[in-house]
Amino acid sequence: MILKVLMDNNTIIDRYFYGEPGVSYLIEDNDIRILFDMGYSDAFIKNAQKLNENLLNLDYLVVSHGHIDHTWGLVPLVQMYTEARIEGLKHKIPSMVAHPEAFLYKEYKGVEEIGSILDQEKLGKHFKMELTRKPMWLTDNIVFLGEIERINDFENTEPLGSYQKDGVMHEDNLIDDSALACKTPEGLVIITGCSHAGICNIVEQAKRICGDDRVVDIIGGFHLLDPGKKQMDGTKDYFNSTKIKTAHACHCTDLNSKIELSKVVDIKEVGSGLILEY
Repeated sequence: MILKVLMDNNTIIDRYFYGEPGVSYLIEDNDIRILFDMGYSDAFIKNAQKLNENLLNLDYLVVSHGHIDHTWGLVPLVQMYTEARIEGLKHKIPSMVAHPEAFLYKEYKGVEEIGSILDQEKLGKHFKMELTRKPMWLTDNIVFLGEIERINDFENTEPLGSYQKDGVMHEDNLIDDSALACKTPEGLVIITGCSHAGICNIVEQAKRICGDDRVVDIIGGFHLLDPGKKQMDGTKDYFNSTKIKTAHACHCTDLNSKIELSKVVDIKEVGSGLILEY
């Protein structure tokens, strides 16, 4: 598997890529091409062009969850595919994989719209929609983890904003938050967006689905933003006991949390343009 970071909050010195508070990864495995999250703007498309990557040749679009910094880039992506059809350019029609509630209207404190601009119906006009709560294998090695079982008492303890379903607003515990896992000969590589479901919950689900307790690497946001002591200690204890080898903690993982995690796992730097091969 090859993973290319098309978008992260950070950039790498002497590499001239765009950065923004968002996530987008291009993943290749056995000739299958997966775009995982689309960031906030069209910057991930510009970075893909810098890497000489053709985003019209995708098999899957995977959305980790329905927040602004992972889905608003869908608007320029739909524009790109629409223009390709108009101009007769060669392109695939990728399948979009996400939780069924990923594209519901979301807001924060009743003021800020924080969900996807495009809803399920509109996206279905452009892509093949495969929304599922269950795990879904995208390749022989890569699986969408589906709805994450919440088993730890130190993770996902507070709602974040609200969402609208059937015309009613509800507190949002991000039930739509999911991730990918990839099987490698050395163990699992886990790819996350924000880990609102809990990074430890996500790892446990990946281990169950893949039947492998070895974790080689985790890349993505861990949603550790000024976490309380219970969450931080619980996460460190879990990482230590699970013997996770490496973590490319980024996006919504703050500096203090990275420093704390570095006591139990090898923390690596992430930035737009980074290429990882497993």
